[in-house]
Amino acid sequence: MKVLNLQCSHSHTFEGWFASEDEFQGQLARGLVECPLCGDTGVSKMLTAPRLNLGAAQPAPRQDVVTTPDASLQAEWLKMVRHVMANTEDVGERFAEEARRIHYGETGERSIRGQASREETEALVEEGIPVLPLPIPKAFKGPLQ
Repeated sequence: MKVLNLQCSHSHTFEGWFASEDEFQGQLARGLVECPLCGDTGVSKMLTAPRLNLGAAQPAPRQDVVTTPDASLQAEWLKMVRHVMANTEDVGERFAEEARRIHYGETGERSIRGQASREETEALVEEGIPVLPLPIPKAFKGPLQ
């Protein structure tokens, strides 16, 4: 098993596990490797130090891993997305219509999420309806395993 540090063209970093280098290259060529944050398929390998097991050598003292601010920011963003997904109702393409119905008291107030075009979002903001565009990674849109 080969564990690779990968990065998309938007500088999101993530790990990928592959049976071999050939398997990674084959999946990459077929567009099957994508960023779990933004879905970008423009993925490249980052430099990785190999792990060498040299037998009975004494284990090195453990050092705590220091995460970069970028990695912690990604983790917090994913935590926020999970919270939104767990605590909102998905109204899909009806988002703008449903946001208006809630705002004008035509239906009960509740937290919703869905899809809206840029124009629909701008119109909602102009009407004084608070909305927040939030890109949801593709992995969160289907059933989670």
